[in-house]
Amino acid sequence: MQKFQNIYKLLKITVKKAVIKKVFRFLTFNCVRDKITQCKLLSVCYEGCCFNDKIMNNTVKIGNISIGQKSPLVLISGPCVIEDYETTFEIASFLKELTQKLGMLFIFKASYDKANRTSINSFRGPGIMDGLKILKDIKARLDINILSDVHRINEVAKAAQVLDVIQIPAFLCRQTDFILEVAKTGKPVNIKKGQFLAPWDIVNVVKKVNSAGNRHILLTERGTMFGYNNLVADFRSIKIMQDTGYPVIFDATHSIQLPGGAGASSGGQREFAPILARAAVAAGANGIFMEVHKDPDKALCDGPNSLKLDTLYDLLSGLKAIRDVFRNLGI
Repeated sequence: MQKFQNIYKLLKITVKKAVIKKVFRFLTFNCVRDKITQCKLLSVCYEGCCFNDKIMNNTVKIGNISIGQKSPLVLISGPCVIEDYETTFEIASFLKELTQKLGMLFIFKASYDKANRTSINSFRGPGIMDGLKILKDIKARLDINILSDVHRINEVAKAAQVLDVIQIPAFLCRQTDFILEVAKTGKPVNIKKGQFLAPWDIVNVVKKVNSAGNRHILLTERGTMFGYNNLVADFRSIKIMQDTGYPVIFDATHSIQLPGGAGASSGGQREFAPILARAAVAAGANGIFMEVHKDPDKALCDGPNSLKLDTLYDLLSGLKAIRDVFRNLGI
């Protein structure tokens, strides 16, 4: 850092202030420096994903809400998996009422089949037929937008009849044929960035969706592998991914997951989720993804990294306040 500061002082003598800032930003942007060494100094791009002052400019319309740079914060939230109708409806109803009270946008999330569980003995959910039936009923009763993840090509068409947003799981974000099948539905797509993927590489996934004529894309940051059974959140990725032109959601609860950390299941450190959520909103995230439960310790899936319903009001109030500060400043 000292040598960069010395370069800054030398540049200050002969270069205008606006240019200095761009040069200094480039020199200190260590996370992508190796990837972009062949780019021009003041037009730093990597495969169409720019790291200068490009603004995230695509607004994604989902049902009756719009998600974009100037939109209110959106919450994508619900239980990890559908356990039963009553529990799922109760959580959805609670979240709708809370987000309406706070003036936040809301998309309800619940999985009908968690095909990527750690153990063969883990609870996966009710399956596509019963699961979609439950989601369709809750959608109609509460008049809310619904998101769920799909894991198989042969389920995409059926899921698209019910879901407002189809989620591409992180582990499947490189599967070209699957991505194209989802994109061809024309439905909004939420792409979970794989734990193994660099943030600038998400542009290749975006291009696959775009190739099918689909421009309704959300990108979700959910942490990066950090050794074994651990993840780390790099908040620079929010800006990097937004430079594709699409809104970025930060998954606060999966980012504190300990994948496979409990042996036959994943562990988690839910106490850190609020901290990461606040940092992500301050970093410019367009929304927050959280898995929640009325009693996380008894949840049938991802309990260790799920948040309890009665903690959400204070957390979401704080997130909205952070978001409002930046909106009022025009940032």
